[in-house]
Order: sequence, then structure tokens, then C-alpha cells
Amino acid sequence: MPTEKVTFANKKGYQLSAKIDMPLKKNPFPFVIFAHVFTGNKNLVASKHISRALTMNGFGVMRFDFTGLGESEGDFSDTNFSSNVEDLEAAAAFITEKYMAPSVLVGHSLGGAAAIFAAARIESIKAVVSIAAPSYPEHVTHLIDDQREEIEKNGCAQVNIGGRKFTIKKQFLDDLESQEHVPVIKNLGKAILVMHAPQDRIVEIDNASNIYKLAKHPKSFVTLDGADHMLSNKDDAFYAGNVIASWVKRYIEFPVIEKLETDKQVVVRLEGDDFTTEIQAGDHSIIADEPISFGGNNFGASPYELLNASLGACTAMTLKMYARRKKWDLQDVLIHLSYDKVNKYEEHLADPENVSSRIDRFEREIELIGDLDDDQKKRLLEIANKCPVHRTISSPSIFATRLKGAEDWHIES
Repeated sequence: MPTEKVTFANKKGYQLSAKIDMPLKKNPFPFVIFAHVFTGNKNLVASKHISRALTMNGFGVMRFDFTGLGESEGDFSDTNFSSNVEDLEAAAAFITEKYMAPSVLVGHSLGGAAAIFAAARIESIKAVVSIAAPSYPEHVTHLIDDQREEIEKNGCAQVNIGGRKFTIKKQFLDDLESQEHVPVIKNLGKAILVMHAPQDRIVEIDNASNIYKLAKHPKSFVTLDGADHMLSNKDDAFYAGNVIASWVKRYIEFPVIEKLETDKQVVVRLEGDDFTTEIQAGDHSIIADEPISFGGNNFGASPYELLNASLGACTAMTLKMYARRKKWDLQDVLIHLSYDKVNKYEEHLADPENVSSRIDRFEREIELIGDLDDDQKKRLLEIANKCPVHRTISSPSIFATRLKGAEDWHIES
């Protein structure tokens, strides 16, 4: 996922830190602005993996730190809900000037409430998503109930939120109390998706019900069953991002997707600092990845799993075509595959004295379902070894490699 670090000025002139996440194909549409949780930042699990899911669906995403948080300038104690909404407006103006007008706002927790308010003020926004958001901004004050009396009395207090200390001023509370959320939600006039977990202990799910009841159609609700408030499990965040991507397509007209192009049969692209890889094979898009145990995100099959899949698919197709030609009752084929490197000596294959030598071993167990006799099954087992991919893997090969644009090929056999 190509990511660009940028800064932009808010209404008060502070430089806010942002990341622009781009899809691999380089032509993002639409653009989304993501608003993080109260006292959070753009690099939280939810921010990163919702953005990743969206970019993998072709979206461009801007995630930024609100004033005084993360890497953004300013003093957090001087900010409030209204300034968060203004920061979102500034982000939209920046995206419009640098890329294209944003069409979607996604907000998490208090950022979700801010996204709803900002969506009402940003003309280009066609759809807004609230994730674990309070139905009224003042709900966030329950996080500071222990210090509320001190804030009211002294004008400010040190508050511990999520293990970090923040200075909260009375102006913050006053601003929250002044927000009229009911007319904003009722008169939003834009598609809204409400996402919430029934198990949320920070912002109860009743808040989602209230937002949904107040909003006019088009509106949707999706439960994030099992997720916590922060979406700290990246699988929950990735799921939310994919749901958002599918939902948005009902309300925004998308251009024809430009595919990765090549004059070869397959093109593969890997960008960024991880292993999530985009593959374009003919008309079909595939995602490959490494498992988490190998440092990947497990968003797709690993290269060797894809190799096994290729062998299995070719085997199944070959058996089906042969049985169809013979008019045999082969109703279903299941191919179970695994790959490993084994010792040649232990496998009695070759080079018995070199016990450290290794060789590739593909295991392929075949289930044949249908009214087949033993001779037919035996013949199909023989045919499995004749599938084209099997022959390719087992035959000597030539690998011709060169840098794009270079004249000379590097040949290995």
C-alpha cells in the first residue's frame, strides 16, 4: 500500500500530520477521510487496517492526527469537538486541492460523531460512516467524570485516558454541551452507515440505535459482533473496512476499474513495507500474502499455497474433463495438497549418501465422488499425474529474467 506523509494547515494555522494511503493501482477512487478516536492518532490498529481494506478496494484514504495529537501541531487542551470538525473541513479542502474532492467520511468513536457533523458541512461528501460512535458528542465526558468537578471549579484538570495524561479545560466541556446533535443527524441528507459492537463497554450500543433512529434513509446498520471499542483486533478493523467498501458502492458511481497491465500473462506488484501483494492474472485480481507467523498480514494465500492451489485446480479440471469425455459418473472432485522439502535419502529417491540434500515433495490426496468402479478410479489416479501443471512442475524449466527495459535476459535452467 503506497503511503505518503503530508502536512496541511488547519483553521488556526497549525500543521496537521497526515498519511495518504493509495491503492496499488495508483488511480484512487473515491477518497475517504478517516477521523480517529478521542485522544487517539492516525496510526492506531483501526485506522491502519480499515485504511488498508479500503485501499485494497481501490479507495484513497487520508488519515490524520487532530490538533495537538500524534505528530500534529497545537495544544490538545485548547481543542474541542468544534475544532475537530474544523480539522475535518481543513482535511477535505487539502484533499480537494491535492487529489480530488473526498466523497466519504469515516469516523471512529468521537471521531464518528465529528464525521457526521463535518459531513453536513462538506458538500462533496456523499456518504458517512460512524464506527462505535456516541449518538451525542457530550457522551465522551463519562471518561472524565472523576475530574469533572475539578475542571468546573479550576477551569482545567489532568485526566488519565487510556494510560496517558491529558489536560482538559472547561471550554472543552462547554463546547460539547453546546452541540445540537439531533437536527444534524435528522437533516444530514446523506447516506449513513452505523457500525457498532454489542459488546462495546466504552460507548454502549444504544448510541448506535439512537443514531440510526434519528437518521433518514438511506441508512444502514452493521453489527461488529465480538469487537471491542477500539477495534484492537486487526481482523475486526479489516472486516469493517471491507464492509464499508462494499456499502459505499451503493451510493457513489464508480468509474471502470483500471487493472494492472502487462504484455505478459500475469503481473504482480508489491509496494510498502509488508508482504501484501496484488496479482492481476488475465481478468482476475488476486491478493497474496505471508502468514502472520512469517511477518505478513495473512490477507491472502502465501506463494506456496498458490502453487499448491494451481496444482490442485489443474488436477481437478483434468480429471473432470477426462471423466466427462468418458461419460463416467464423476460428480465431485476434492484435491487435498501440501508441500514440504524432504530429505532425499529418507525418501529413497536419489543420492543416498548425501543425507542433507533436500527435494521438493508435493502430497496430493484425491477424493473422487460418484458411481465409479475400481478400474475407473485407478485410471483417474493415472490421469492426475498427467495434468499440465503437474508436468510443468516435474519437468526441467528455463527461467529468463531481466530488468524492465533492459535488453539482455539472465537465463537459468
